[in-house]
Amino acid sequence: MIVRRFATRQAMAQAASAHAAASMQRAIASRGSARIIVATGASQFEFLEDLTTNQAVDWPRVTLFHLDEYVGLPAEHPASFRKYILDRVIRKTSIQDYVLLDGEGDLREVCRQAGAAIGAAPIDVAFVGIGENGHLAFNDPPADFTTEVPYLVVHLDDACRRQQVGEGWFGSISEVPASAISMSIRQILKAREIICVVPDERKAAPVKSALEGPITPDLPASALRRHGNVTLYLDSASAALLHPDTLRAFAPDPSA
Repeated sequence: MIVRRFATRQAMAQAASAHAAASMQRAIASRGSARIIVATGASQFEFLEDLTTNQAVDWPRVTLFHLDEYVGLPAEHPASFRKYILDRVIRKTSIQDYVLLDGEGDLREVCRQAGAAIGAAPIDVAFVGIGENGHLAFNDPPADFTTEVPYLVVHLDDACRRQQVGEGWFGSISEVPASAISMSIRQILKAREIICVVPDERKAAPVKSALEGPITPDLPASALRRHGNVTLYLDSASAALLHPDTLRAFAPDPSA
């Protein structure tokens, strides 16, 4: 894992966006297409805004999957991740090939179909974030580190649901669905490369735990340390609690 820290959220987003675009371009040049996973949530706003305006990416050659969706939430609801992906990515690019998770459908069949689609070929790069409770996608603690299924239905804990209220997606915790479809931890880790974008001081504690604590289902994002090609993008606020030795240990190789 490499950790890159930036003074501001915007600088972090722009650097992560440039990295993401270059990764997609390399995949397209090498294999003729790029298969990506896109995270949602407030933490990804600036990153996706910058990335989707990058005209150097051959967007029609990109296939998109997303990480999760609430069970039972209409697609037109402001908090729907299908709406998020359509509004913030699909309609701003020329992506034609995408798989969206229908949380209103037959959940078993939605998971099966999405799993078959994502398993048809390797994922080139996954864009992810880290939740306030350390979740990765909607895998709240304790997460399932062993399941091989690509997508599963999960229970959302109260900390996760409070985060959604705090970010303004819902008016109260009672409005937040109690379950969701989520990409599994092992499926995320199958991506050839992972770019993790984590701004904001409310993420400082889970970032510290993910990097400095044990790798454990009780901190799902700690699983990222098991992957051989992860870059974690932080701003000064999200990196504030990290020990200097941690930043040195995960610093980019200056010769690379």
